[in-house]
Amino acid sequence: MYVHVIINPAAGGDSPILNRINDVFHPVGQRWNVDVTNEPGDGTRFAREAVARGADIVALYGGDGLVMEVANGLAGSGVPMAILPGGTANVMSVELNIPSDLTAACQLILDERHLLQTVDLGELAGHGAFVLRIGLGLEAEMVQNADREFKERFGSLAYALSALNALREGAVSRYQITVDGESFESEGLTCLICNSGSLGQGNFKIAPTISVSDGLLDVIVLRRAALGSLVDMINQVVRGDESSNETFDHWQGRTIEVVADPPQTVQLDGELIEIERLSVSVVPGALQIIVPAATSPDDEVMVELSDVSETLADDQEL
Repeated sequence: MYVHVIINPAAGGDSPILNRINDVFHPVGQRWNVDVTNEPGDGTRFAREAVARGADIVALYGGDGLVMEVANGLAGSGVPMAILPGGTANVMSVELNIPSDLTAACQLILDERHLLQTVDLGELAGHGAFVLRIGLGLEAEMVQNADREFKERFGSLAYALSALNALREGAVSRYQITVDGESFESEGLTCLICNSGSLGQGNFKIAPTISVSDGLLDVIVLRRAALGSLVDMINQVVRGDESSNETFDHWQGRTIEVVADPPQTVQLDGELIEIERLSVSVVPGALQIIVPAATSPDDEVMVELSDVSETLADDQEL
């Protein structure tokens, strides 16, 4: 088995990342190679090159931005992704119960009991795939305000502090939303187009019905621009109750279009982009990610890695 590792050096701080990975792989004779990112887009390019060179697994060490890039490179290839969590936030690793410790995450790759979870991707026309979500307004401003110095000082808390700042300064927009051809209007402080519902902290989700493996995207609009709205929303998330909701609108579908008036800042898996009309679609089952066997959340979409490896080997012999 050949494992190719893609590393974002900014995610590791002063930690000796290469040494820690090698401490797991070398004693068991695991063959691996590494690429180090230097500029935006490197993760996608390195992932595609690794697939072309016959990698059995492409692992990445970094945050949500690198997960998105590598997902773009692996989508549809059949080569599994392994996440070695790093950076300020790695929401997908929380969503899939992947160990936050680097050594444990490397050991998961070698664990014969691990499984693969089949994961959907979202596709934003003109910008490529995303793993987590698109955020307009509040969430994008939160990402914008959490600069590198702020994140280094406060870690994952930086995003929560930025959210409070954005909440005080945010303005309400009117959203024209089309879901599978049906049109809706809503007003709010933020609009989210979600593949993942995880907030990156424990089991908290934006809405309990959001799944990375259901073949659907979820659209959420936070309607009222007040701190109480967020408190209400958090309470509903904790209860898992959307039945009597006056705080946010929620739709599900396979194709989504959103226009904000006035236009708002947009973030795509933590990366700020400039766009006014969003055309989004789901790509069902586009990606496979290594997850622990004991804590896999969606057993119905799991397959043994050994089965995939045998299939890939058979394909290469043809």
